[in-house]
Amino acid sequence: MSTWGSRGHRFILLLVEHPFLVPQAVGASARSAGKCYKDACSGNLVVRECKAEHFQDCDLVFSGLDSDVAGDAGQMEFLKADIPGFSNAKNYRKHPTVPLVVPTVNLQHLDLIPHQRRTFGLQKGFLVCNSNCAVIGIVIPFAALQARFALVEEVEVVMEQAISGAGYPAIDIMDNIIPFISGRKTKQSGLKVGAICTRVGVTDGHMAFVALRFQNRPPPSAEQVVQAMREYRSEAQHLGCTRAGDRGLRRARPTAARNLSGVVILITQFAALSHNTMYHRSLRILHSEAAVMKGYV
Repeated sequence: MSTWGSRGHRFILLLVEHPFLVPQAVGASARSAGKCYKDACSGNLVVRECKAEHFQDCDLVFSGLDSDVAGDAGQMEFLKADIPGFSNAKNYRKHPTVPLVVPTVNLQHLDLIPHQRRTFGLQKGFLVCNSNCAVIGIVIPFAALQARFALVEEVEVVMEQAISGAGYPAIDIMDNIIPFISGRKTKQSGLKVGAICTRVGVTDGHMAFVALRFQNRPPPSAEQVVQAMREYRSEAQHLGCTRAGDRGLRRARPTAARNLSGVVILITQFAALSHNTMYHRSLRILHSEAAVMKGYV
């Protein structure tokens, strides 16, 4: 597990008492190697330098490396070392053999793993990436709506993203709104997207205000939309993944909802709130659970 800062601590907490995922090792830069990692987890783990050679005793690796160090020196090094890996970085999200997965939306994309292994000459290793935190909270309600009402052809979205998603160093957010965040993209064939991403003075929780147009006419009513979201069940839920939950999308007030382990729909034409540090990290655990259940690990 290549993660060391506060986001890494939160990820470790999600693995506490997991039924079959047990932290074996943690990794960071060379300057942190050898230190004890005991602030946020049980046991006597010692930090290892983030080199694939130091993680050969692990069945799989979760990487929280930033994109500037997660390319050939991170993601690709572990892949070529034949170690199964799940990465949060953007470097290989567009690679044609790398599954880009939001587990409660498109878990079937894990089935690209055998092709990836053949391409790189691997026996057991693979690389799976997750989407960025801006997209995750939107595509889950999209999946629920498109499963019930056919494809969406146009969407307008305004994102208000929490400061915890900005990483370090912290940005100047006190009494302020940052009106533009670069690098936020989504793609679906035939889908027209207009998006604005802002940073707001909230600790955790990304809010998306969404207006969309369906291909089929007439569009569903507000009551039908709410029902579709409540009744949505993903493949991860059908597989029995422990972090998938057993309910559909929920309606709640933002301050009460942001610590729930899911995406919460607030209104129709609609606002979606997701916890960018806890829920989005639990999705990476869902990646691994599903990969195990599908026999890829």
